[in-house]
Amino acid sequence: MLPGRLCLVPLLLALGVGSGGGSGDGGDSRRRRLLAAKVNKHKPWIETSYHGVITENNDTVILDPPLVALDKDAPVPFAGEICAFKIHGQELPFEAVVLNKTSGEGRLRAKSPIDCELQKEYTFIIQAYDCGAGPREAAWKKSHKAVVHIQVKDVNEFAPTFKEPAYKAIVTEGKIYDSILQVEAIDEDCSPQYSQICNYEIVTTDVPFAIDRNGNIRNTEKLSYDKQHQYEILVTAYDCGQKPAAQDTLVQVDVKPVCKPGWQDWTKRIEYQPGSGSMPLFPSIHLETCDGAVSSLQVTAELQTNYIGKGCDRETYSEKSLQKLCGASSGIIDLLPSPSAATNWTAGLLVDSSEMIFKFDGRQGAKIPDGIVPKNLTDQFTITMWMKHGPSPGVRAEKETILCNSDKTEMNRHHYALYVHNCRLVFLLRKDFDQADTFRPAEFHWKLDQICDKEWHYYVINVEFPVVTLYMDGATYEPYLVTNDWPIHPSHIAMQLTVGACWQGGEVAKPRFAQFFHGSLASLTIRPGKMESQKVISCLQACKEGLDINSLESLGRGIKYHFNPSQSILVMEGDDIGNINRALQKVSYINSRQFPTAGVRRLRLSSKVQCFGEDVCISIPDVDAYIMVLQAIEPQITLQGTERFWRPAAQFESARGVTLFPDIKIVSTFAKTEASGDMRATGTAPKSAVLEEMLHNLDFCDILVLGGDLDPRQECLELNHSELHQRHLDATNSTAGYSIYGVGSMNRYEQVLHHLRYRNWHPTSLETRRFRIKCSELNGRYTSNEFNLEVSVLHEVRVSDKEHVNHLIVQPPFLQSVHHPETRSSIQRSSVVPSIATVVIIISVCMLVFVVAMGVYRVRIAHQHFIQETEAAKEAEMDWDDSALTITVNPMEKHEGPGHGEDETEGEEEEEAEEGASSSSSGSDDSEEEEEEGMGRVRHGQSGTRQAQLEWDDSTLPY
Repeated sequence: MLPGRLCLVPLLLALGVGSGGGSGDGGDSRRRRLLAAKVNKHKPWIETSYHGVITENNDTVILDPPLVALDKDAPVPFAGEICAFKIHGQELPFEAVVLNKTSGEGRLRAKSPIDCELQKEYTFIIQAYDCGAGPREAAWKKSHKAVVHIQVKDVNEFAPTFKEPAYKAIVTEGKIYDSILQVEAIDEDCSPQYSQICNYEIVTTDVPFAIDRNGNIRNTEKLSYDKQHQYEILVTAYDCGQKPAAQDTLVQVDVKPVCKPGWQDWTKRIEYQPGSGSMPLFPSIHLETCDGAVSSLQVTAELQTNYIGKGCDRETYSEKSLQKLCGASSGIIDLLPSPSAATNWTAGLLVDSSEMIFKFDGRQGAKIPDGIVPKNLTDQFTITMWMKHGPSPGVRAEKETILCNSDKTEMNRHHYALYVHNCRLVFLLRKDFDQADTFRPAEFHWKLDQICDKEWHYYVINVEFPVVTLYMDGATYEPYLVTNDWPIHPSHIAMQLTVGACWQGGEVAKPRFAQFFHGSLASLTIRPGKMESQKVISCLQACKEGLDINSLESLGRGIKYHFNPSQSILVMEGDDIGNINRALQKVSYINSRQFPTAGVRRLRLSSKVQCFGEDVCISIPDVDAYIMVLQAIEPQITLQGTERFWRPAAQFESARGVTLFPDIKIVSTFAKTEASGDMRATGTAPKSAVLEEMLHNLDFCDILVLGGDLDPRQECLELNHSELHQRHLDATNSTAGYSIYGVGSMNRYEQVLHHLRYRNWHPTSLETRRFRIKCSELNGRYTSNEFNLEVSVLHEVRVSDKEHVNHLIVQPPFLQSVHHPETRSSIQRSSVVPSIATVVIIISVCMLVFVVAMGVYRVRIAHQHFIQETEAAKEAEMDWDDSALTITVNPMEKHEGPGHGEDETEGEEEEEAEEGASSSSSGSDDSEEEEEEGMGRVRHGQSGTRQAQLEWDDSTLPY
């Protein structure tokens, strides 16, 4: 307590205050007021400034120093007491309350929740008021003004958020960046502790990036565009209270390749579906020059198909078929045909994946049989071939013979030859001495890089002596060297034509091959007496696949282009990069084969650039891509028709013979997979195979004779040549069968097969003849089923009545039921049982003799009608159909013929008897004569399983 307050007490006692004196209560109060008014001489006292702290969302303010007011009038009531603390300011969220009037203690508190994010600090004035002279405020004295500064304490209630939902940056490969980009997060808290971001973190693992405390992202290793074009990483942030961000942010980093001059936006693998026509190869390609100053550009597109067949996807028909398709002249001799019975000289040679490509390993040669090629060629002839050849082994290369015609014995003279020597193609032609005895051109040399490049090339040597011209891949080449020589002296020595080596018949102990060829040959032909035209040569070497330009009209001005003859190389040149880009986008691949060879075709794009007066110009890397030709739909070729029939012997003997395949049908189908209609119900799509018919060509049909070759003395197969020529087909005939060949539609082959006939001058000795047909497309790549045909002869049977009786007695189960003319009742056949009584046997035998006698009589009458019908059939060339064939034969013929009778089992006899019983009479109701003709006729099924059975009709019997 202050000293002033201690001295006031004696003074008050001396004045009689509080002693109870006076004239009543009213007087006392008045006296006290007067006394208080006299004693309330001091103002309350408080500190001059206060500092306070309040936590947001709380109402308690902690002041320093505490809120306490003092008054020197204490302990005088009212005058020495503190009644209020008042705050000066508008809309302040605080209030001050007095806790103890006597001690003057007070408290500062919030009237409503304090939000630090709205206001961090408050400053206002506060004053203390004493109680004055009484409870009324009018006499209160106030203290001086004190400044109160309150700071709001923050609560970490907000999480960091990123300013951007996603960030994106582009970097160049191969560089290390200090900072690729900076991410930034904010916090809505008010305090530095909770509003500041103290840390960033990359959430995505295993990425070559790092981030610092300020949000700067850098790469930790060099990035590669080829390895990964784009990275996506997630980043989070933490405030200084370690509260993480509510949502991570996405950072996308695109890797840009280092600007390298080259072609952009092309596909390495290009799939081609057979039958899809022309397909663009580079629809979006363009050249990146990296701002290089390019003055002109030359682009070369090359389709590499050297591993497919003979250099590209040509039709794999036989050489004869190809020659015919291209309109080549007739008389072409194939020196390397596919091995067969007729062309067996190539059987010992090595073949490639195709039987039409022969590989020569330097140890093999083939001798062409005599008579295949004329002995002396005229002044005009043509040699054609496909050849793949590499450099010759060894330092001193030997001659490698392709074709050689030399002496067979005694001497080694080469009359004409074609060989390779030191990567030069040489053609030797020695004239005989019967001409003028002067020097003549004898050796013609061509030096070409293609001869030893291990690639397929097509060579044509046209000889019009003394001029010899070489065509290679359709281009013309004149010999660079022509050597003259003397004519060959005449002799009577036979000559030997060989392929792959040259025959050495003289000057050696044992004749042998020499000068072997190393490489591959195909389609080696010789055409004596005539040269091939340029048109035919171009057709024979033309590719069925190649490069193409979709729209030549749309090429920009200033674009020059050039195709090689096979359209496997395209060269384009221009001075405007944009025009070159648009022109390349129109380059396409085309394959006109219906069944192309599946597999890979390499594709290369090379470029040459010229710049404006610069010594160093940009280099454009080559584009290496490939075309994947998918597998074509394989056709199923089916031959259909009648497989067995019978014809009378007279037809086999006629001039026209018997038509073998009158109703044959050739059908080709493929299986197409379709989804069934119950996909909605089951949720799945079951697939079913549907056969669809397709049309394509055939290149040969072989008709083989089964069960032994034809005997040319009594039988043959015939076909009018006009039927072949009309349909542009050829055929060869031999005792082993008939071969029809040539590229033609299935309908053409059907029409030709419909006219193939079989003749036999002595059909009496013939029971059956069996034939087999098999057809092919693409030289055996697709083959049909084997269609078998069996042709039987209907023989005329002449037997005695006695033989009929004996057979009827011995084997009665083969009798058919006999109808009585009066009662029309059926008499069932019965088996011969050991006699019960002699009378029964005698009666039975008598009845049988009578019936057989009548049957023989009727057989003879029917036979006469049969002869008349046969003659009519010859004139009309009627095709017999065994489903309606009814002829009269001996009912016991089956038991008289060879291979029948006792060798058959009883079960078989009963089965055949039942088949005969089930057949019906084919007689007519028009007249009694036709009725008689109908008796005893036999119906033969197309399957030929039923033998001739006798059907009896007793409707006209006299008893």
